[in-house]
Amino acid sequence: MSRVISTTVYLSDELSESAREKARSWYCEVGLEYDWYSDVYEDFTLICSILGIRLNTRTVTTTGGRYHEKTCIWFSGFWSQGDGACFEGHYHYQSGAAQNIRQHAPQDEELHRIADVLQAIQQRNLWQLQADIQHQGRYYHEYSMHITVERDSPTGQQTTDDADGVLSDALRDLARWLYQQLETQYDWLTSPEAVDEALIAGGYTFTETGLRFG
Repeated sequence: MSRVISTTVYLSDELSESAREKARSWYCEVGLEYDWYSDVYEDFTLICSILGIRLNTRTVTTTGGRYHEKTCIWFSGFWSQGDGACFEGHYHYQSGAAQNIRQHAPQDEELHRIADVLQAIQQRNLWQLQADIQHQGRYYHEYSMHITVERDSPTGQQTTDDADGVLSDALRDLARWLYQQLETQYDWLTSPEAVDEALIAGGYTFTETGLRFG
């Protein structure tokens, strides 16, 4: 025999501090938007284009059976020592990269440094260096990227001795930079201030003890 049970529900700002903390934990675990990282990915894609990196894409199937292309960027985090970010693509010299990256991100000294390193190693190799970047293995961090450096010289000139190491390190530094941006974004979105704002905006309701209800 069915019965109707009534209960009182509360918005997050009506809860006690301990109950509100439980509500925040629920939101951080299951309420955060699935694609919260999309803005970071979009900016990273633009930065890669400025630096001369064409990111690969892969075809994925949605739950509705449709197909769409996703950029080959991955990350894991943010709690284990092996967490990080990586990407797949092809790098070649891009004229004006050092200047353009400063226009895009005038305060980001790490991006400026990476662009300067790429320009310097390209100059020593007559602007002929290219690199193929592929993800390998089951983990996602800068060292899970297999990087193959070549010199596209019409006369068959070899790369300078430092080309492979310098270029690979710069690309791995870029992956580290991406991970730091993702971590910063996640930390903000899961901060008490941001979570409280999202709970109110979403109209989520909870029991007196902070359990999700409704």
